[in-house]
Amino acid sequence: MTLTRRQLLKAGAMAAVPAVLPGFPARAQNIDYNFATIPSSGQCLPTVGIGCRNYRGPESPTQAAEFRDTFATYHRLGGKVVDTSPNYGNSEQVIGNLMRDLGIREQLWVATKVDRETIDDGIQRMEGSFNRLGGDHFDLMQVHNLRGVETQLPTLQAWKGQGRFRHIGVTTSNDRQYPDLERLMHNYPLDFIQLDYSLGNRGAAERLLPLAEDRGIAVLVNLPFGRGRLFSAVGNRPLPDWTTDIDATSWAQVFLKYIYSHSGTVIPIPGTTKPHHAADNLQAATGPIPDRALRREMELFIDPLLA
Repeated sequence: MTLTRRQLLKAGAMAAVPAVLPGFPARAQNIDYNFATIPSSGQCLPTVGIGCRNYRGPESPTQAAEFRDTFATYHRLGGKVVDTSPNYGNSEQVIGNLMRDLGIREQLWVATKVDRETIDDGIQRMEGSFNRLGGDHFDLMQVHNLRGVETQLPTLQAWKGQGRFRHIGVTTSNDRQYPDLERLMHNYPLDFIQLDYSLGNRGAAERLLPLAEDRGIAVLVNLPFGRGRLFSAVGNRPLPDWTTDIDATSWAQVFLKYIYSHSGTVIPIPGTTKPHHAADNLQAATGPIPDRALRREMELFIDPLLA
């Protein structure tokens, strides 16, 4: 029997879906999500998260309702990974209030950050995050943009040992920091890195993503849409025929599937403040994913549009 590329992609995606994910909302258990496994802990997560940089204010009751509806939709559909930072205005306070109001704090996988130059300032900063976001632990604490990284990592390691953090890591969104990030990946027992990567920004794939896979480090991906540049590039173009091979029904799904189809544990965290975007993004975590040949076809498609 000869299998088509679509059948092969479908078979590969379904082989990665566990029957039940502990802690996953029961109403989402029948959704065939693709899951990523964190190498250092074995924990499984859906392959698309949510970034919370723009959860600030809110500036109006309408925006407050939209924030709430987005988080409620994300949780109802089985979303887990939530990434924020005390640097994002009052995002931690907004997110903490939403999780408390909806009663979902313990059902989400919460990541935040620290970026202070001294030990005491870092401790104060992280205690503030606990106060704002609630709970007795974070699933991931990251040193934000490598600021104070050598100072803060020993505290992060100690608090991980105490059970306050399940995982620790570092972040960047700037390729000028890639050499420092690579050095840290070699010298510290990191569970995660977070970096910028997209179909139109593939620099991290040269050294950092292969190194992460080799060292058993999971990856969160910020700027998965290239600050909107990818959407501008495709404009109103219809989806190419090859998108049916991966069951993609929107450009967002195409861009997200490209990211997490990279080998290793790679989870995009698109900034999401609208309910229909949350639903669309999570749909990207289902169905077949691009193989190497299709990934190359996607690259050849987008590169002329970005030139």
